[in-house]
Amino acid sequence: MKKALVTEIRKASFHDGPGVRTVVFFKGCPLRCAWCHNPECLSFEKQILFYPEKCVGCGLCEKGCYLGAKVPCGREMTAGEIFAEILTDKEYFGDEGGVTFSGGEPLSHSEIILELIKKCHDNGIKCAVETSLYIWNEDILRACDLVMADFKIWDSATHERYTGVSNERIKENFLRLDTLGVPVIVRTPVIPEIDQGIDKISEFVKELKNAVSYELLPYHPLGKSKYDALGKAFTEFSVPSKEYMKGLSEKYVFVRKKT
Repeated sequence: MKKALVTEIRKASFHDGPGVRTVVFFKGCPLRCAWCHNPECLSFEKQILFYPEKCVGCGLCEKGCYLGAKVPCGREMTAGEIFAEILTDKEYFGDEGGVTFSGGEPLSHSEIILELIKKCHDNGIKCAVETSLYIWNEDILRACDLVMADFKIWDSATHERYTGVSNERIKENFLRLDTLGVPVIVRTPVIPEIDQGIDKISEFVKELKNAVSYELLPYHPLGKSKYDALGKAFTEFSVPSKEYMKGLSEKYVFVRKKT
Protein backbone atom coordinates (compact mmCIF):
# COMPACT_ATOMS: atom_id res chain seq x y z
CA MET A 1 0.00 0.00 0.00
CA LYS A 2 1.35 3.40 -1.01
CA LYS A 3 2.68 5.53 1.85
CA ALA A 4 4.11 9.03 2.17
CA LEU A 5 6.31 10.62 4.81
CA VAL A 6 4.42 13.16 6.91
CA THR A 7 6.18 15.45 9.38
CA GLU A 8 3.08 16.87 11.08
CA ILE A 9 -0.69 17.09 10.91
CA ARG A 10 -1.52 20.46 12.42
CA LYS A 11 -4.99 21.09 13.78
CA ALA A 12 -6.98 24.33 13.90
CA SER A 13 -4.73 26.42 11.66
CA PHE A 14 -5.84 29.91 10.60
CA HIS A 15 -2.78 30.68 8.45
CA ASP A 16 -2.92 28.12 5.65
CA GLY A 17 -6.05 29.09 3.78
CA PRO A 18 -9.53 30.40 4.60
CA GLY A 19 -11.41 29.35 7.71
CA VAL A 20 -10.30 26.71 10.19
CA ARG A 21 -7.99 24.17 8.58
CA THR A 22 -6.16 20.95 9.22
CA VAL A 23 -2.73 21.11 7.57
CA VAL A 24 -0.84 18.01 6.45
CA PHE A 25 2.89 18.63 6.05
CA PHE A 26 4.52 16.21 3.60
CA LYS A 27 8.26 15.54 3.65
CA GLY A 28 10.43 16.32 0.63
CA CYS A 29 10.96 19.35 -1.60
CA PRO A 30 12.90 19.93 -4.86
CA LEU A 31 13.74 23.53 -3.83
CA ARG A 32 16.27 24.72 -1.28
CA CYS A 33 15.05 28.22 -0.39
CA ALA A 34 17.66 30.03 1.71
CA TRP A 35 14.93 31.34 4.06
CA CYS A 36 12.94 28.10 4.45
CA HIS A 37 11.42 27.83 7.93
CA ASN A 38 10.53 24.13 7.57
CA PRO A 39 13.97 22.53 6.98
CA GLU A 40 12.68 19.22 8.33
CA CYS A 41 10.42 19.04 5.26
CA LEU A 42 13.22 19.33 2.68
CA SER A 43 14.61 15.79 2.65
CA PHE A 44 12.59 12.87 1.28
CA GLU A 45 14.14 10.63 3.96
CA LYS A 46 13.40 10.13 7.64
CA GLN A 47 15.56 12.24 9.94
CA ILE A 48 16.29 12.81 13.62
CA LEU A 49 16.17 16.26 15.19
CA PHE A 50 18.65 16.41 18.08
CA TYR A 51 18.28 18.95 20.89
CA PRO A 52 21.44 18.49 23.04
CA GLU A 53 20.21 20.80 25.81
CA LYS A 54 17.56 18.19 26.61
CA CYS A 55 19.94 15.21 26.63
CA VAL A 56 20.93 13.74 30.02
CA GLY A 57 23.25 11.08 28.58
CA CYS A 58 21.15 8.12 29.73
CA GLY A 59 22.33 5.95 26.83
CA LEU A 60 18.83 4.64 26.14
CA CYS A 61 18.36 6.29 22.74
CA GLU A 62 17.39 3.06 20.99
CA LYS A 63 14.40 2.65 23.31
CA GLY A 64 13.12 6.10 22.45
CA CYS A 65 13.93 9.47 23.97
CA TYR A 66 11.33 10.45 26.53
CA LEU A 67 12.92 13.86 27.18
CA GLY A 68 12.60 15.10 23.60
CA ALA A 69 16.36 15.27 22.93
CA LYS A 70 16.04 13.07 19.83
CA VAL A 71 12.87 13.61 17.85
CA PRO A 72 12.06 11.36 14.86
CA CYS A 73 10.96 13.34 11.81
CA GLY A 74 8.93 11.61 9.12
CA ARG A 75 6.07 9.21 9.76
CA GLU A 76 5.04 6.77 7.04
CA MET A 77 1.30 7.07 6.50
CA THR A 78 -1.21 5.77 4.00
CA ALA A 79 -3.93 7.99 2.54
CA GLY A 80 -6.43 6.17 4.74
CA GLU A 81 -4.44 6.89 7.89
CA ILE A 82 -4.05 10.56 7.02
CA PHE A 83 -7.73 10.90 6.15
CA ALA A 84 -8.78 9.32 9.43
CA GLU A 85 -7.06 12.20 11.26
CA ILE A 86 -8.55 14.81 8.94
CA LEU A 87 -12.05 13.42 9.39
CA THR A 88 -11.96 13.95 13.17
CA ASP A 89 -11.80 17.72 12.51
CA LYS A 90 -14.64 17.91 9.98
CA GLU A 91 -17.17 19.52 12.34
CA TYR A 92 -14.84 22.48 12.89
CA PHE A 93 -14.33 23.38 9.22
CA GLY A 94 -17.64 25.16 8.64
CA ASP A 95 -18.35 26.61 5.20
CA GLU A 96 -14.89 28.04 4.50
CA GLY A 97 -12.41 25.70 6.20
CA GLY A 98 -11.04 22.31 5.23
CA VAL A 99 -7.73 20.57 4.71
CA THR A 100 -4.53 22.06 3.30
CA PHE A 101 -1.77 19.89 1.88
CA SER A 102 1.59 21.51 2.52
CA GLY A 103 5.23 20.62 3.03
CA GLY A 104 7.80 20.47 1.61
CA GLU A 105 6.20 20.09 -1.76
CA PRO A 106 2.93 18.10 -1.60
CA LEU A 107 2.83 17.68 -5.39
CA SER A 108 5.80 15.32 -4.95
CA HIS A 109 3.31 12.84 -3.46
CA SER A 110 0.76 12.79 -6.27
CA GLU A 111 -0.82 9.36 -5.73
CA ILE A 112 -1.48 9.94 -2.03
CA ILE A 113 -2.75 13.50 -2.58
CA LEU A 114 -5.20 12.45 -5.30
CA GLU A 115 -6.59 9.70 -3.09
CA LEU A 116 -6.94 12.14 -0.19
CA ILE A 117 -8.74 14.73 -2.32
CA LYS A 118 -11.26 12.10 -3.43
CA LYS A 119 -11.85 10.93 0.14
CA CYS A 120 -12.24 14.52 1.36
CA HIS A 121 -14.62 15.55 -1.41
CA ASP A 122 -16.69 12.40 -0.92
CA ASN A 123 -17.14 13.56 2.66
CA GLY A 124 -17.83 17.22 1.92
CA ILE A 125 -14.39 18.52 2.94
CA LYS A 126 -12.73 21.26 0.88
CA CYS A 127 -9.12 20.81 -0.19
CA ALA A 128 -6.34 23.34 -0.73
CA VAL A 129 -2.69 22.87 -1.64
CA GLU A 130 0.37 25.01 -0.86
CA THR A 131 2.94 24.64 -3.62
CA SER A 132 5.98 26.20 -5.26
CA LEU A 133 4.52 25.19 -8.65
CA TYR A 134 7.91 23.78 -9.62
CA ILE A 135 6.14 20.45 -10.12
CA TRP A 136 3.14 20.28 -12.44
CA ASN A 137 0.28 17.89 -11.77
CA GLU A 138 -2.90 18.94 -13.55
CA ASP A 139 -5.05 16.24 -11.96
CA ILE A 140 -4.27 17.48 -8.45
CA LEU A 141 -4.43 21.19 -9.24
CA ARG A 142 -7.72 20.87 -11.12
CA ALA A 143 -9.27 18.84 -8.28
CA CYS A 144 -8.38 21.34 -5.54
CA ASP A 145 -10.82 23.96 -4.31
CA LEU A 146 -7.98 26.43 -3.82
CA VAL A 147 -4.31 26.65 -4.78
CA MET A 148 -1.85 28.76 -2.76
CA ALA A 149 1.31 29.22 -4.80
CA ASP A 150 4.53 31.05 -4.03
CA PHE A 151 6.15 33.38 -6.53
CA LYS A 152 9.38 34.07 -4.68
CA ILE A 153 11.66 36.07 -7.02
CA TRP A 154 11.10 37.53 -10.49
CA ASP A 155 14.61 37.28 -11.97
CA SER A 156 15.40 33.68 -12.87
CA ALA A 157 19.14 33.82 -12.07
CA THR A 158 18.46 35.39 -8.67
CA HIS A 159 15.73 32.80 -8.07
CA GLU A 160 18.20 30.00 -8.80
CA ARG A 161 20.82 31.55 -6.51
CA TYR A 162 18.48 31.57 -3.50
CA THR A 163 16.28 28.51 -4.18
CA GLY A 164 18.52 26.18 -6.16
CA VAL A 165 16.29 26.16 -9.25
CA SER A 166 15.39 28.49 -12.10
CA ASN A 167 11.88 29.95 -12.09
CA GLU A 168 11.18 29.57 -15.82
CA ARG A 169 9.21 26.39 -15.20
CA ILE A 170 7.35 28.07 -12.33
CA LYS A 171 6.30 31.04 -14.51
CA GLU A 172 5.09 28.63 -17.18
CA ASN A 173 3.13 26.63 -14.62
CA PHE A 174 1.42 29.77 -13.30
CA LEU A 175 0.15 30.40 -16.84
CA ARG A 176 -0.96 26.77 -17.22
CA LEU A 177 -2.69 26.87 -13.85
CA ASP A 178 -4.62 29.96 -14.92
CA THR A 179 -6.40 27.90 -17.60
CA LEU A 180 -7.87 25.43 -15.08
CA GLY A 181 -10.44 27.73 -13.49
CA VAL A 182 -9.19 27.06 -9.94
CA PRO A 183 -8.97 30.01 -7.49
CA VAL A 184 -5.34 30.90 -6.80
CA ILE A 185 -3.75 32.90 -3.98
CA VAL A 186 -0.24 34.01 -4.94
CA ARG A 187 2.23 34.80 -2.16
CA THR A 188 5.74 36.20 -1.91
CA PRO A 189 7.90 35.81 1.21
CA VAL A 190 9.53 39.21 1.71
CA ILE A 191 13.32 39.13 2.21
CA PRO A 192 14.68 42.72 2.47
CA GLU A 193 18.24 41.76 1.40
CA ILE A 194 17.09 40.30 -1.93
CA ASP A 195 15.95 42.23 -5.00
CA GLN A 196 12.85 40.09 -5.55
CA GLY A 197 11.16 42.19 -8.21
CA ILE A 198 7.94 42.38 -6.22
CA ASP A 199 6.63 45.10 -8.55
CA LYS A 200 7.05 42.79 -11.56
CA ILE A 201 5.55 39.82 -9.73
CA SER A 202 2.50 41.89 -8.77
CA GLU A 203 1.95 42.99 -12.37
CA PHE A 204 2.30 39.39 -13.57
CA VAL A 205 -0.22 38.16 -11.02
CA LYS A 206 -2.73 40.88 -11.96
CA GLU A 207 -2.86 39.38 -15.45
CA LEU A 208 -3.90 35.97 -14.10
CA LYS A 209 -7.68 35.84 -14.31
CA ASN A 210 -8.01 33.21 -11.58
CA ALA A 211 -5.70 34.94 -9.08
CA VAL A 212 -8.04 36.03 -6.30
CA SER A 213 -5.32 37.79 -4.31
CA TYR A 214 -1.63 38.61 -4.07
CA GLU A 215 -0.10 38.48 -0.59
CA LEU A 216 3.24 39.47 0.92
CA LEU A 217 4.52 37.39 3.84
CA PRO A 218 7.24 38.83 6.10
CA TYR A 219 10.33 36.69 6.59
CA HIS A 220 10.84 35.27 10.08
CA PRO A 221 13.77 33.28 11.57
CA LEU A 222 11.63 30.86 13.59
CA GLY A 223 13.13 27.81 11.91
CA LYS A 224 16.62 28.32 13.40
CA SER A 225 16.19 25.79 16.20
CA LYS A 226 15.22 23.12 13.65
CA TYR A 227 18.30 23.86 11.50
CA ASP A 228 20.45 23.48 14.61
CA ALA A 229 18.68 20.23 15.52
CA LEU A 230 19.36 18.86 12.03
CA GLY A 231 22.99 20.00 12.10
CA LYS A 232 22.44 22.31 9.14
CA ALA A 233 23.75 25.82 8.57
CA PHE A 234 21.18 28.55 9.10
CA THR A 235 21.09 31.62 6.87
CA GLU A 236 19.48 34.52 8.69
CA PHE A 237 17.97 37.48 6.89
CA SER A 238 16.51 40.71 8.24
CA VAL A 239 12.97 40.67 9.56
CA PRO A 240 11.08 43.35 7.59
CA SER A 241 9.59 46.08 9.75
CA LYS A 242 5.86 46.71 9.91
CA GLU A 243 6.45 50.04 8.14
CA TYR A 244 8.38 48.31 5.35
CA MET A 245 5.65 45.70 4.88
CA LYS A 246 2.96 48.37 4.95
CA GLY A 247 4.70 50.35 2.21
CA LEU A 248 5.02 47.29 -0.03
CA SER A 249 1.47 46.15 0.67
CA GLU A 250 -0.04 49.53 -0.23
CA LYS A 251 1.70 49.37 -3.60
CA TYR A 252 1.46 45.74 -4.62
CA VAL A 253 -1.01 43.66 -2.58
CA PHE A 254 -4.50 43.19 -4.00
CA VAL A 255 -7.65 41.17 -3.38
CA ARG A 256 -10.21 40.57 -6.13
CA LYS A 257 -12.86 38.61 -4.30
CA LYS A 258 -13.43 36.42 -1.28
CA THR A 259 -12.32 32.81 -1.77
